[in-house]
Amino acid sequence: MRTRAVFATALIGLVAASSGAEAAEGHLADAVNRKVLRVCATPSNLPYSNEKGEGFENKIAQVFAEDLKRPVEYTWFPQGMGFVRKTLTEKRCDLVMGTVQADEFTLNTNHYYRTTYALVTKPGSGLEDVTSILDPKLKGKKVGIQASSPAADYVAKAGLMPNAKSYLFIVDTRYENPMQDMVNDVRSGEIDIGVLWGPHAGFYAKQGGEPLHVAPVLEQKQPGLPRLEYRITMGVRANETAWKHEINNLIAKHQGDIDKILLEYGVPIIDEDNKLITEPRYPKSTN
Repeated sequence: MRTRAVFATALIGLVAASSGAEAAEGHLADAVNRKVLRVCATPSNLPYSNEKGEGFENKIAQVFAEDLKRPVEYTWFPQGMGFVRKTLTEKRCDLVMGTVQADEFTLNTNHYYRTTYALVTKPGSGLEDVTSILDPKLKGKKVGIQASSPAADYVAKAGLMPNAKSYLFIVDTRYENPMQDMVNDVRSGEIDIGVLWGPHAGFYAKQGGEPLHVAPVLEQKQPGLPRLEYRITMGVRANETAWKHEINNLIAKHQGDIDKILLEYGVPIIDEDNKLITEPRYPKSTN
C-alpha cells in the first residue's frame, strides 16, 4: 500500500486527485507524447516487466501500442521509493502500467484486474486445500512470509510467527529476489508453505521444476487486519484526465486480451465477490 502505501511501490511499481481538482486541471495541456507510447517501468522485475520485454506489463503495453499504432518506449528506473517522481512526474514517460487503486502518487485509471495473496505448497503436502492463513491446519508448520507485508499481520494473528521464515519485502529486484527465494524454499522443503503476493506466487510456482500448488486467499477481510486483495490500475499524471480516459477506453476494449495475458502468467484474478476468474472476459457476441 508507509508500510501499506509502500506495498504498492514495492510490488507493482507505483488518492487520485479529487473530482474538483480534476475539473480544474482538466483544461491544462498535458505532456503526453502522442507519437510514442512512453511507459515507466522497472527493469528485472518479473513477472511484471524487464528490459527484454518478458513481463506481463510489457505484453499489455504492446497490446495498447498496436491499437494506438505507436511504438513502445520505456523509461527504466529501479523499484522502490522515488519511482514515480523520477519517471512519470518528471515527464520522462506517460504511463505506469501497475499501481494500486487510491495510490496518492498518480491519477488512477479504472482497474484492469483485481488480485490477492496466495499460498504456495508442494503437491502431496496435504496443505493444498488450505485457502486461509488462519486455517488451523497450519499450526506447527513452517511458513514463509515477507516481513511488513499486509499478509504478515495474518501470520502473526494465526500464531505462526514462531516457526515462520522471514523474507525481505522492499528490495532492488535487479540484485535480490526474495519472492523467488521463498518459492524455491517451498520446493526444497525448507518451508512448508509460502504466503506470497498472488502475481509472484502464480509466476514463480511454475519456474524451476515441477509446478507447485497455488491457492489464492479468498477469505473476507478480518476485523483489525488489513485487506489482502487489491484493485490494480494504471497511473498517469494528476492533470491528464483526457489521457486517463483514453487509457480507460483501451482497458475496456482489450479486457479479454489483458485477462488472457495475466492468466498465462499465473496471476490469480478475482471479481468483486472474491470469486476466481478463470477465463478471459471477452465481450459477449451479439449474434
